[in-house]
Amino acid sequence: MPSLSVSLGRLQLSNPILVASGTFGYAREMEEYVDFSQLGGIIPKTITQEPRIGNPPPRTVETSAGMLNSIGLDNDGLEVFIEKHIPYLLSLPTAAFANIAGREVEEFAQMAERLDAWSTPKPEAGLNALAGLELNISCPNVSGGVDFGTNPDSARNVVAAVRNSTSLPVIAKLTPNITNIVEIAQAAKEGGADAVSLVNTFQGMAINWRTRKPILGRILGGLSGPAIKPLALRCVWQVSHAVDIPIIGIGGIQSIDDVMEFLVAGASAVQIGTANFYNPKLSGTLAEALHQIMAEEKCNSLAELRRCEGVRAGLGE
Repeated sequence: MPSLSVSLGRLQLSNPILVASGTFGYAREMEEYVDFSQLGGIIPKTITQEPRIGNPPPRTVETSAGMLNSIGLDNDGLEVFIEKHIPYLLSLPTAAFANIAGREVEEFAQMAERLDAWSTPKPEAGLNALAGLELNISCPNVSGGVDFGTNPDSARNVVAAVRNSTSLPVIAKLTPNITNIVEIAQAAKEGGADAVSLVNTFQGMAINWRTRKPILGRILGGLSGPAIKPLALRCVWQVSHAVDIPIIGIGGIQSIDDVMEFLVAGASAVQIGTANFYNPKLSGTLAEALHQIMAEEKCNSLAELRRCEGVRAGLGE
């Protein structure tokens, strides 16, 4: 079989199909739907240093070709994550990450240092090492959630602080709610990020005109799903042509053709997000579909596939 392995800097994955934070729970919720060994990696929901109750309901609303959410980083905090969820995640037959968010640079660094204890495997307990940290510097649903992702200096500083606090690979998850995402990606690279994930949700809102009120309890939310795919592809393409850093593409992926579009645009891997809600088995089927495409294109590796003239037609490369 052709190899699906992929390198994101020093981060090695068995295949490029990951699941996005906030859409896969802590994996337990999905075990009856997905064979985890078919995934390149699992990124569970964002954790913060202290527990958070999240935003007032309603927190989600379906929109045309997408979904708005305003969860507000509802989670039980770092210590519960370490005690309850890490042992399960690290027992799975795939790479498991932690996704962290903080109000201050120091919080990010403290959480990274705490999680660094899981940077090596624990074979006596049957546990793998944590694969890496994804930094949520792009959540539009909490106060200050995008502050680190909209200013190059702030992005560089928070990534550098985490980089200095852990030996784990670091992925910066970036917001599209900015004029120039390229300069933020460049700043993340300068701070020491191993990769960037593009993109988090686009800020939006929904209104019930009959009640003359917004639908979401916090008024604004993050738009995800197929509606944002062309915008996410644009961000991936722009960053891939301007910044020498591995990219994980996110945004509206619901088929193998969508996966291929992100790979051709410049991503090395992808995350499946909103589709997990309405097709929870999807992520487990995509690696095999990718194998089939590689066979059709007569390519033996993902790097070769992305270089295939037929696959890259239309992008001028």
